[in-house]
Amino acid sequence: MTGEAIRDLCDHIIRVKFINVSQSELMPIIMKPLKVLCIGGSDSSGGAGIQADLKAVSVCGCYGLSVITAVTAQNTFGVQGIFEIPPEFVGRQMDTVLGDIGADAVKTGMLLTSGVVSVVAERIKKYRIEKLVVDPVMLAKGGRNLMLAAARRALAKKLFPLALVVTPNIPEAEKLAGIEIKSVGAMKKAAGIIHKLGMQNVLIKGGHLEGDNQQGVIDILFNGKVYKEYSSPRIALLESHGTGCTYASALAAGLALGKSVDAAAGEAKKLVTSAIIHSVSLGAGHVSVNVLAENLKKGKKQALSCTVTGN
Repeated sequence: MTGEAIRDLCDHIIRVKFINVSQSELMPIIMKPLKVLCIGGSDSSGGAGIQADLKAVSVCGCYGLSVITAVTAQNTFGVQGIFEIPPEFVGRQMDTVLGDIGADAVKTGMLLTSGVVSVVAERIKKYRIEKLVVDPVMLAKGGRNLMLAAARRALAKKLFPLALVVTPNIPEAEKLAGIEIKSVGAMKKAAGIIHKLGMQNVLIKGGHLEGDNQQGVIDILFNGKVYKEYSSPRIALLESHGTGCTYASALAAGLALGKSVDAAAGEAKKLVTSAIIHSVSLGAGHVSVNVLAENLKKGKKQALSCTVTGN
């Protein structure tokens, strides 16, 4: 078909589609969506990082904004290379977005160096961000280090005290708490230790906890006084890429929507469980979570067996 024929066909479709539509009905509808700023590394495979963040935020009904802290060469086998974005330019991105558009919540992921951590913390204070979710990304799925030791120290000192929620997985929680975690009881102990670093809430994700699969996956939320447990069935997959990013971003979206921390965590748990159920195999390595599956609603129904308990 020639270019002219394609244009004629498009014109015909437009005329048919809008033939009975009045001019007033064609006026644009300008929406004012709730916005979540996602700060982290780019994952060229699309399975984790900023790409996973933006998909999760969108599925939750918010508008995703982004600040890139690093660019990774990444596939289903893991991270093959990292190009760090200079801290000054990370700050410039944040100033440009927050100074004009603003954000109803912010989620941080990969912060490779202490310089980047410092710049992000400064801007969080400057723009008075209250709903901050910090995902302390330390290792990629393939084992590549995504946070230098100095950055971990800066994160604990400068960014954790600003966070509404910090969301480590088991290996990250072990590093932050300085203890071995082999049980739910140890998760609670680690949550108490980590909470003393200054955040309002800590959510330890239990997907890496070894043990009886019949117990499922239990996550622990601690606000300094009360522990809550979020449980779901363990999905029979070897490894899913992007679970942590998806979980933390969905949590941030829930907070932007006005939900309480415990309610937002529960909804995020359901979403990530569904995304794991519908994981996609893209290459010869790890599968990637999929929040965009056509049967997402069916997956959510399966994931509704997630339960919450508190003590």
